[in-house]
Amino acid sequence: MKIKIAIIGGSGFEKLFAEAQRIRIGTPYGIPPPILTGKIGDRDVAFIPRHGYGHSIPPHKVNYRANIYALHEVGVERIIAINAVGAINAKFKPGDIVIPHDIVDFTKSRPLTFYDNAPVTHIDFSKPYCPELREILIRKASEAGVRSWDHAVIVCTEGPRFETPAEIEMFRRLGFDVVGMTSIPEAILARELEMCYASLCFVSNMAAGMQERLTPLEVMEISRRINLYVEQIIIEAIKAIPLERSGNCPCAQALREARL
Repeated sequence: MKIKIAIIGGSGFEKLFAEAQRIRIGTPYGIPPPILTGKIGDRDVAFIPRHGYGHSIPPHKVNYRANIYALHEVGVERIIAINAVGAINAKFKPGDIVIPHDIVDFTKSRPLTFYDNAPVTHIDFSKPYCPELREILIRKASEAGVRSWDHAVIVCTEGPRFETPAEIEMFRRLGFDVVGMTSIPEAILARELEMCYASLCFVSNMAAGMQERLTPLEVMEISRRINLYVEQIIIEAIKAIPLERSGNCPCAQALREARL
C-alpha cells in the first residue's frame, strides 16, 4: 500500500489516528523511528516522530536523511511538518501559529543532501515550502480561529542549546521572524526526493533576550496549550489535500533540470 501523505512532528501526535500500526523501514542512511500508519478521515497517513518516541533524540542528532528516505519508500508525496519555534519578530507571541514562506540555514554539522556523488545535483529552492500545501495550511489555520501568520522567515540553528541574545538580535536585524532547530535539512531533503513539504509552526516562546530566561518546561507548557489547535488544523488540512498532485508546484519535478 502506498501512503501519499505524512506528518513529521513530536511524539504525542500519534493519537490523531483512529487505528494505527507501526512499521520498520531500513534505509541506506540508517533506521529511523518506526513509522506509524493509519487513517485521518478517509486518508491513509504516515507519521514519524523526528525526535523518536519519547523525545529521546536531540535536534542536531536527528537522522533526517533516514526519516525522509523512509517516507519516500512508503510512497509519500506530501509532508506536513510540525515545528516549535521561538519568536524573533516582536509581533509574534507564544501560542501563535506560523506558516513560514522562506527559510535560512544556520546549522553547522548536519548532512544536508542525498547527492554527495555524481550526478551533481542543484535543486531550485526559490520556494522552499510547497505553495499548494501552504495555501491549505493557511486557510485551515484561519478557519480554526487561532491567531496565525502566513508570511514569515524561519531561521534554523544547530542546537541543542537555545540561542544567545546577541544571535537573536543579529537574526532580528537580518529580518528573520522565528527561530527553530528542526526545519533544516528536512525541507531540503524532501525537495531532493520531489516531495511536497510545508511547515506548520507554533510559537512556544519569545526568543533569547526578549524575555528574562528560557527553559524547556516553558516550551512544553505552551506546546500542550496549543496542541489542540495544531491537531485540528492538521486534520482539516489532510482532508482538504487533493488526492493527486496538480504539478503546479515546484516540488514534483524538482530534479528535472537539477542535474549536470
